[in-house]
Amino acid sequence: MPRYFLELSYKGEGYSGFQVQQNAVTIQAEVEKAFRIFFRKEVELTGSSRTDAGVHALQNYFHFDWNDGFPQASVYNLNAILPPAIVIKSVKEVKPDAHSRFHATAREYKYFIYDKKNPFIDDRAWYLPYTLDESLLNDCAQLVKNNLDFSAFSKRNTQVKTFQCSIAVSEWIKEDGCLVYHVQANRFLRGMVRGLVGTMVRVARGTMTFEAFETLLTQKALAAADFSAPAKGLFLVRVNYPEQLFLKP
Repeated sequence: MPRYFLELSYKGEGYSGFQVQQNAVTIQAEVEKAFRIFFRKEVELTGSSRTDAGVHALQNYFHFDWNDGFPQASVYNLNAILPPAIVIKSVKEVKPDAHSRFHATAREYKYFIYDKKNPFIDDRAWYLPYTLDESLLNDCAQLVKNNLDFSAFSKRNTQVKTFQCSIAVSEWIKEDGCLVYHVQANRFLRGMVRGLVGTMVRVARGTMTFEAFETLLTQKALAAADFSAPAKGLFLVRVNYPEQLFLKP
């Protein structure tokens, strides 16, 4: 049976996360509902990367099997059914054993912070009207890049076998008038990026020492980090896959 990768973007505000949950409105539930309405049959979607309630994505993926051969023109119809906050960007055929989660080679996130009141980005960034020491933020980001075990930056009740992550990019940059934490890794733990941002901000505000942050990175206790950074500032920017997974049209 042919397999497809469905690429989508969404604003997470008002949704209880990416993947289906009981008695909750999620991105997956809305996409499956749109398939059900248009095609009059069920689709089983498998997600590439979970995002928490309120988190946004510029790019995320599902994979699904479709025995009729997926009609590309129906992307328009599905988008017409979906809520304004969700858009399907593409549906591409992949190899029959391709898996949107397990074959992802890297995931990339950005977290946005702004310090001057701006109603046009309030739902997509963290308003933090305080002076932040950007040199300390960058020092912390470098420590993150050199770290391997992120137990302290994982929330509890997570079903993973290891807390090790390989960080390829960890930096603070300026983008669209915001201070942005940019991070890329082979995998992320539940709440990890928000835990990193919230804790680094404490260092940059002077309420936590750089040495304490360095020590925290070596701790094995779960959820020891500061997870106060709100979900609305976080974007899943990109999910990378080997090119050979995709079949040529």
